[in-house]
Amino acid sequence: MTKKKHGSSIQKRLIPSYIFLVIVSFISVFPFFWMISAATNKSIDVARGRIAFGGYALENLKKLFASQNVALGMKNSLINATVQTIIALLVCSLAGYGFELYHDKAKDKLFSVLLLAMMIPQVATLIPLFKMMSKLGFINTVWGFMLPAISTPFLIMMFRQNSRNFPIDIMEAARIDGLSEIGIFFKMYMPVQKSTYAAAAVITFMNAWNSYLWPKVILNKPDAITMPMLIANLAAGYTVDYGVLMMGVLFCSIPTMIVFFVLQKQFAEGITGSVK
Repeated sequence: MTKKKHGSSIQKRLIPSYIFLVIVSFISVFPFFWMISAATNKSIDVARGRIAFGGYALENLKKLFASQNVALGMKNSLINATVQTIIALLVCSLAGYGFELYHDKAKDKLFSVLLLAMMIPQVATLIPLFKMMSKLGFINTVWGFMLPAISTPFLIMMFRQNSRNFPIDIMEAARIDGLSEIGIFFKMYMPVQKSTYAAAAVITFMNAWNSYLWPKVILNKPDAITMPMLIANLAAGYTVDYGVLMMGVLFCSIPTMIVFFVLQKQFAEGITGSVK
């Protein structure tokens, strides 16, 4: 009897927590639900605040593909985001690996300076970056899109934090067996840190896919348009069709949702490990 009373008392104490979590979950999911419902309604219904599903999804989809080159935007965004993610993971993991496992006082000072770069707003670097990319001939190319973002202080810090869990004894044993430093990184470090790579991949891909300001500056040809730029075009007219706009936003959200749901378990493990 005492155990049952104790268990029931614990459950009663948890009721406020459950109610709070339900409210927060609803607030988090509601914008996504509203986006989907708005994509199925007329523009005037969306403007009036209608939340129920409508029967104009196919019509909005046809208008979207008729007014914008969605296939080109998806292709460009996918190429840009994928290439940036792959290279950023390699560069930032190498940096984090080196800062932690080969650290000294000089590297620690350099890392402190690197963290200060997180305080600099992106807008302050647009003009110097554009001049640099222009001299290199990277305007309207995937290289111009990704180079400023392939090495970010946050990802380097994340890999450095998780590198503290990498056993040093394995490195020493591998060196005795004749494995090179590059071999240790690719054959031993990368498999151990796969959760960190998954978390970093989700963050990098989402940032690259949703990037708007820098691509708008560096990609000024119509055939280099990305999905965020395409969505901005839908909202730039004198009259905005909100149903078509929400259908475009829905299309733009699908790839990032797929990446997150595929890697959500590893993402949670990697984020948890990075803050221990």
